[in-house]
Amino acid sequence: NNDRLQELKTFDESKIGVKGLIDSGITKIPSIFIMSPEDTAAIDTTSMHITIPIIDLKDIIEKRVDVVAAIRKAAGTIGFFQVVNHGIPLKLLEEMMTAAREFHELPQELKAEYFSREPMKKVKYRTNFDLYKSKFANWRDTLSCDMAPEILDPQELPPISRDVTMEYSRQVQVFGTLVFELLSEALGLKSDYLEKMDCVKGHQIHNHYYPPCPQPQLTMGITSHSDPDFLTILLQDHIGGLQVLSNNGWVDVPPLHGALLINIGDMLQLISNDIFKSVQHRVLANRHKSPRVSVACFFTLGFHPTTKVYGPIKELLSKDNPPIYRETSIKEFVTYYHNKGLDGNSALSHFKLQHVAKVST
Repeated sequence: NNDRLQELKTFDESKIGVKGLIDSGITKIPSIFIMSPEDTAAIDTTSMHITIPIIDLKDIIEKRVDVVAAIRKAAGTIGFFQVVNHGIPLKLLEEMMTAAREFHELPQELKAEYFSREPMKKVKYRTNFDLYKSKFANWRDTLSCDMAPEILDPQELPPISRDVTMEYSRQVQVFGTLVFELLSEALGLKSDYLEKMDCVKGHQIHNHYYPPCPQPQLTMGITSHSDPDFLTILLQDHIGGLQVLSNNGWVDVPPLHGALLINIGDMLQLISNDIFKSVQHRVLANRHKSPRVSVACFFTLGFHPTTKVYGPIKELLSKDNPPIYRETSIKEFVTYYHNKGLDGNSALSHFKLQHVAKVST
């Protein structure tokens, strides 16, 4: 309605973000963040005791077959797994987290310089990419940095996080390439198959900041969603709050110091023809006194759409395993995802072939 739209515009144009609301001393969250009674009733914070797999890459050369098997199982079921001994130094992970936190805790006038909703702007700070489409706003601020395939000019990054972001981007690209090799092998394909499909060609780094929430029972840190990319690599701090939806309910993803969390994206589920699963996940509103910080690396060409068309990989198809999805471009997929907003429903259903969609209904 008009009142809500005006409240959204007022908040957005203030450029203060959720962090600014907390700094102003509020004790109640604004109405734009409050869930409906139906949404509140649907939030079951009691998670089932299912463990997110932990995969150790320490002896990857000797144990590659076992590692690939473990990844195949995790990617094909819960869609998430934690990786330890991944090769990125712990010191760099800690410096990246510190830089992400320090940006969001800068004086408001310095952060406001980076505030933007321009889709093609490479570095931008904002609250909720779908602020004007969502049923309720999420209690989270984000600094988004488009790092590849076009190399980002370091001068576009905030000085406080510039050097560490460039180095983390370089190292996470190397690690991501290894993960795509292992995923290719898990599909029974050559190691470089997914890389040749440009799955590892582009990536964005998003620095998320979840301030303490005075009424955490009334909103969410981030609404239930799946990621519209090929793959996400997440670095999270010790606060917790991330949950994954399984067949048995919501599963907590406990922070593991020094580990990187990996989850399958929608586009990888599409091209694997449902062999790999892109799973709904969410973050509860922060109930702690300290902010929650995470750094997500999205492997996607979403902001550099090519004319390339993606569909189920032909080598994976057979009479018994026909294609589930139609072909689509990354631009079409991402545009649909963004226009839809985070509504708790997978964008993949829109791209199912007609006969498959009829069977599933």
